[in-house]
Amino acid sequence: MTDATRIPVDPASAERLAGQSLAYRLIDTASDADAEAFIRADARGFLDAEPAADAVAAEHEGIKERRNIGVFEAGAPVGTRPVATVNSWVTPLSVPGGEIDMWAISSVTVSGTHRRRGIARALLEGELRAAASAGVPIAGLTVSEATIYGRYGFASAVPVAKLTVDTRRAGWAAPAQVGRIEYVEKDALASTLGAVHDVARTQRAGQIPGWDLRWQRMAGLVPGNPDAAKIRGVRYLDEHGNVRGAMAYTLSEIPGLFRYELQISLLSAVTPDALIALWGFALQHDLVDTVIADLRPIDDPLPWLVVDQRGVEARVHDHGWLRILDVRTALEARTYRAALDLVMRVEDPLDLAAGVWRLTVDEGRATVTPAAAGTEDVTLDVGTLSALYVGGVSAARLRAASRLDATAEVAEAIDDAFRTAQAPVLGIWY
Repeated sequence: MTDATRIPVDPASAERLAGQSLAYRLIDTASDADAEAFIRADARGFLDAEPAADAVAAEHEGIKERRNIGVFEAGAPVGTRPVATVNSWVTPLSVPGGEIDMWAISSVTVSGTHRRRGIARALLEGELRAAASAGVPIAGLTVSEATIYGRYGFASAVPVAKLTVDTRRAGWAAPAQVGRIEYVEKDALASTLGAVHDVARTQRAGQIPGWDLRWQRMAGLVPGNPDAAKIRGVRYLDEHGNVRGAMAYTLSEIPGLFRYELQISLLSAVTPDALIALWGFALQHDLVDTVIADLRPIDDPLPWLVVDQRGVEARVHDHGWLRILDVRTALEARTYRAALDLVMRVEDPLDLAAGVWRLTVDEGRATVTPAAAGTEDVTLDVGTLSALYVGGVSAARLRAASRLDATAEVAEAIDDAFRTAQAPVLGIWY
């Protein structure tokens, strides 16, 4: 797998920013001063509280394996906070039938003092060119602002659902499971969440591995979290004593009622019985009127586990965004559910994935070869192809939105091939 930390900054973005007397450079994580300045600028960019020294130290460990970039006023000494930040690393992305290397992008911030100067454009285009130059076929991110990233070829490819349950109305209808639920102390919770997720992420497309700091934060072990004391965790063991699921959650009192809201931060299960048991624990918890869980697959079976489905409200929203950089490698990396033979024209404003390609699917595997212009059956931009990629978005729906130029029959054939039996999901932020 490509080591992103060895990839230099993109020269085109460096030149563009230098024209504004801005320096674009890699952060030296061996330097405490450089790393701390990056971490504090990142916190400021996301409107977080100023981190204490112990929180900075924890974050410093977490970014050492990443390619961290800052934008600085020219001549700024080491230890100066950057006016913009981004970091990235190469990670496996689960796709139908396997995995593909993905350039994960995070910590995208621009200081409020430097808005509207093209800095975000330089950062994101620089990341995409760096990834493409390193031979990484796809990039991905999760976003706080959904209107920014489409212009760079990203698209919402992994929608998720936020489930809100009125437990008194919903009730519970599922049968008891043969395994058992037990509480987990925080140290064990962090490792258990990571271990279960590492198996669960291979069962649906759209997922990436977590990392130690992610699980420690979810377990309430990272300094600076004001709600750390509220975090609790449970795990599900099957009849043989094997851990098959885990859940981290908090409880908050509903004012004036002596009743509670249970907020699930992660529910990860590798078997249906584990999923049912963990949902049952949450919905049947004493004194709990409301259960909320975000980042759930849009086909989560919860509505079919309760007495009254009207007690379960599902709000679907974007979460995992993808951007294809190498059409052939990306399309040949996954499997398909039906045969397909078509020519597609892919348009890309950055000219990283543009071209005319023949996609032939036989016995679940694809072959992608260059094709002659003028022979295309479908024309689409790279964002639309990226939205289709892991099977979470319908080609027919994109055609109806004028995002895909093809006949209804071609869109239907794409859906037959690309869609997955289980909806893709991304259960964490990155």
